[in-house]
Amino acid sequence: MEVHIGVLIVGAGPAGLATAACLAQINIPYVIVEREDCSASLWQNRAYDRLKLHLAKEFCELPHMSYPADAPTYIPKDQFMNYLENYIVRFDIRPKFQTTIESCSYDEGRKCWLSTARDMTTCMVLKYTARFLVVASSENSAENIPIIPGLHGFAGEVIHSSRYKSGASYSGKNVLTVGCGNSGMEIAYDLASHGANTSIVIHSPVHVVTKEIIRLGMTLVQEIPVNVVDDFLVRMSNFIFGDLSRYGIVRPRKGPLLLKAETGRSAVIDVGTVDLIKNDTINVLGDIFKIKGNLVEFEGKKERAFDVIVFATGYKSTANTWLKNGESMLNNDGLPNQEFPNHWKGANGLYCAGLAKRGLAGIAMDAKNIANDILSNYHA
Repeated sequence: MEVHIGVLIVGAGPAGLATAACLAQINIPYVIVEREDCSASLWQNRAYDRLKLHLAKEFCELPHMSYPADAPTYIPKDQFMNYLENYIVRFDIRPKFQTTIESCSYDEGRKCWLSTARDMTTCMVLKYTARFLVVASSENSAENIPIIPGLHGFAGEVIHSSRYKSGASYSGKNVLTVGCGNSGMEIAYDLASHGANTSIVIHSPVHVVTKEIIRLGMTLVQEIPVNVVDDFLVRMSNFIFGDLSRYGIVRPRKGPLLLKAETGRSAVIDVGTVDLIKNDTINVLGDIFKIKGNLVEFEGKKERAFDVIVFATGYKSTANTWLKNGESMLNNDGLPNQEFPNHWKGANGLYCAGLAKRGLAGIAMDAKNIANDILSNYHA
């Protein structure tokens, strides 16, 4: 069965939903497919219980719909999910769930993208031909767990942060968190708060700030050069936290906003983890050398026994597993070739939304740019 459509959106996370809403606003028809059984599955199924949006709500809105006036400044997970559900209803977005794109390639002769999709509930194969293709399958599509000698033989439990919900079931256990981004630091705090004997691997320089500091910085940088703002943010953070290098936390040379702009790496917004590190409730450890049984050996031959290892080591894009002829836009890792803000458009009607590591604000920008560009070429 072959279906002819104008726009095919792959992925019904925030990026796909935002793109669909922008197209709906300008009356351009589309089909949106999603391999999971719900929209925003990362938020619905793979987020820990205490999660809130790390940035203030004014930096986390999708296009054409604000948060309710009484919404808190920092939106909890459940309220964000309600926002997305209301967004879907408002723009009448109807994703085709449990539909996976198995392959997609550009047909030069027909000037369209040919996609083979499978309905996972019926195993029926569908063929889509689309003039425009939007890759919105997320930079967080597949778990990323590093290769560590002996990991497969670890005697305890190994989980990725996507399957971590709460520290309640780990009370009294020796737990190692690997990864010092926002998820890793917050999971370590959650574990320690529930009585786990918690350690964390911090192997890269990282900026630690408060949510108020980063909100102020994101507001100031709209009017003031980023290097000036970054210098101010670092000074404020040092005043609040002191010198964290004695605890194994070293700041990068580049400021937090410039680092985010150039690499996509976010500053860590402290939820109380730093105090627990300072009072030795959470132990900071260096790189893992190898694992043997339940013993983890770190740099310097230091060994510790653990019951559980939680990998908060991020995700990776899977776009290249199904997209062919995408080299005009994506690199070998399935991420954009071009730097922000020129990353969202490839050749032959190919676009990507939400792959620039710019959070929800970046998603909103991508969706608007894509819809406007499709509109300008739709009747050409």
